[in-house]
Amino acid sequence: MSRKQSHYIQLDLIVMLLILVTVSVLAIYNAQQLGQYPDKNFALQQTIYYGMGLGVLIVMQFFDLEQYRKVSLYVYILGVLSVFLLAIAPSSMAYPVNNAKSWFNGSMFPLTIQPSEFAKIGLIMYLSATIVKHKEKNEVATLKSDLWLIAKLIIITLIPVIFIIEQPDLGTSVVFFFITGMLIILSGIDWKILVTLIVGGLAALVLAVFLIVNLPDIATNVLGIKPYQIERVMTWFEPGEQLDDDRFQIDRSLLTIGSGQLSGKGMNSAEVALPEAHTDFIFSIIGESFGFIGSAAVVFVFFLLIYRFVTLGMQSYDEDPYGSFLCFGFMALVLIHTFQNIGMTIGIMPITGIPLLFVSYGGSTTLSTMIGFALIYKVATEHSRQQSFLF
Repeated sequence: MSRKQSHYIQLDLIVMLLILVTVSVLAIYNAQQLGQYPDKNFALQQTIYYGMGLGVLIVMQFFDLEQYRKVSLYVYILGVLSVFLLAIAPSSMAYPVNNAKSWFNGSMFPLTIQPSEFAKIGLIMYLSATIVKHKEKNEVATLKSDLWLIAKLIIITLIPVIFIIEQPDLGTSVVFFFITGMLIILSGIDWKILVTLIVGGLAALVLAVFLIVNLPDIATNVLGIKPYQIERVMTWFEPGEQLDDDRFQIDRSLLTIGSGQLSGKGMNSAEVALPEAHTDFIFSIIGESFGFIGSAAVVFVFFLLIYRFVTLGMQSYDEDPYGSFLCFGFMALVLIHTFQNIGMTIGIMPITGIPLLFVSYGGSTTLSTMIGFALIYKVATEHSRQQSFLF
């Protein structure tokens, strides 16, 4: 490999990815020691998923960003169709797990597939393309053009969210809206509109929480929030009350993390019985295995990764706005997943089914995350190539 070719290799992104992948496999291996699924080898399966993801990452580098922009609508439509088909699928194709019909997992499917994970990537791709196309057509922004852009982005988001809420999967729906909100904020619309949207959004959130806590019947009948989701929020607001299994889950998570103390117990040390330890509560296993030092290091790697996405998005905007918004959209995805998942395990956020990207076990989550990472890696290599032409 020539010096010029090696310049295009994004070593920092590769190193951060390898760190998280290594932590993931080790933590999942430790979670297996609890013996909750004695006939499963999740660590091996996750390694296979990462291998498949690496293959996807390599293949996706052979296409340029303009090609991804052109197919973004089709990827988005495919994501919408997948969540729609899931909504109408019979139990032989998809049956509920943990109160949610979120997977194609019936006897007709040899693999378990979660369509909403892939729909997130389609959403980011198409929202980014929509923003860029809008800005190209409206070089001088006006109040009317800004409001029209916001309306388009919200409509694009609502279409898949309608079917996702019906699963029901409120956590993933929140992720979709968070991505859209972040892209709206970074799209360059007038600050007065932004302030209005933020204030209105916060007011709606406060109202929703008020209804959930004080008028749960209205929250169920009007907002469509399921009783078990209300119980999760109540568990968060009343940590001293043993409301349901969620309180038990949080207590076990805190006990697991605390048992790791400063430096952790090391490998083959999982002792605290923690449901879903290899998926949604993988960070608890990290705390037990590697202690406060290891947990803090993982959080720091996520901080560096998110910071890299932000700086890359800012630096690449002039040369490729589409790539820039891809960075911002994927940054929003990783940010909300990281904050919610880790916050959930330490009791400062309500329990949802949102995994820790790059770390939690899961084929759909891993592959969709690697697709998103591949897009960002492509933006980074294109940016490096442009910079090499200039200097």
